Amino acid sequence: MEQWINFAKGPLFALTFMIMVLGLLRLVVIQVYSILTGKGRRLQNAPWRKIFSEAASWVVPVRHLIPGTKIFSTVSYLFHVGVLAVPLFLADHIALWEDFLKINLPELNYGLADFLTLFTIACIFILLGFRIFSPRLRSMSRLSDYALLFAILIPFISGYAAHNPRYNPFPWDAMMLIHLLSAELLFVIIPFTKLAHIVLFFFDRISGLHWQLRPGSGDKVAEALYGKEARV
Repeated sequence: MEQWINFAKGPLFALTFMIMVLGLLRLVVIQVYSILTGKGRRLQNAPWRKIFSEAASWVVPVRHLIPGTKIFSTVSYLFHVGVLAVPLFLADHIALWEDFLKINLPELNYGLADFLTLFTIACIFILLGFRIFSPRLRSMSRLSDYALLFAILIPFISGYAAHNPRYNPFPWDAMMLIHLLSAELLFVIIPFTKLAHIVLFFFDRISGLHWQLRPGSGDKVAEALYGKEARV
C-alpha cells in the first residue's frame, strides 16, 4: 500500500496536475484567440473600464443575487471559497505543491483547515439537497451536476478522515490512497467539465465584450427576465 501511496504522491500527481494545467491553458488560449479573431479592431472601442468593473463585481457577487435563489447562491459561493482554499493552502498539500513547483507558499493551520473542510462538506450536502428537493433547480440539473458534487465530496471526506484518525473507521493508508486518487481524478476532469470555470470565470462575465452590448444592456436583459432586482 505504501508503494501505491508514494506513486500517487509522485508520478501520478505530476501527470494529473500537468493534464489539468495544460487542459486549462488550452481553454484560455481558445478564449483569447476567439476574442482577438472575432472582434479584431472593435476591441479598441470596447468599454474596458465597464467590462473589468462588472467582472470584478462577481468576486463577491452580492448585487447579482436573483430573488428566490439567494440561499442557494450564497451557499454556492461559500462552497467555492472552501473548494479553492483547502486544496491550495492546507499544510500537507503545500508540501506537494512546493515539491512540484519549487516555490514557497502560505499555508492554513490545521484547525482552520479542518473547519473549512467540514464547512465545504456541509455546503456540498446543502447544494445536493437544493438540487434534489427544489423543483426549479431539479429541472435545471443534469446527472453531471450531481456527479461533480460527489466527485468533489469524496476527496474532502477522505482527506478529513485521513487527517483525523480518531474519526476514521478504516485503515489510514487505504483512506489516504482514496484521497489521493479521488483528488487526482478531479485534476483530470476539471478541464473537461463545468469545473473549468476556475479559469473561464472572467471570460464568462464579459458579456459586454462578447455580445458588443452597450454599457448597462446586460442589466436590462436580466431585468426583463427576472425583474428589477436582478443584475448581471
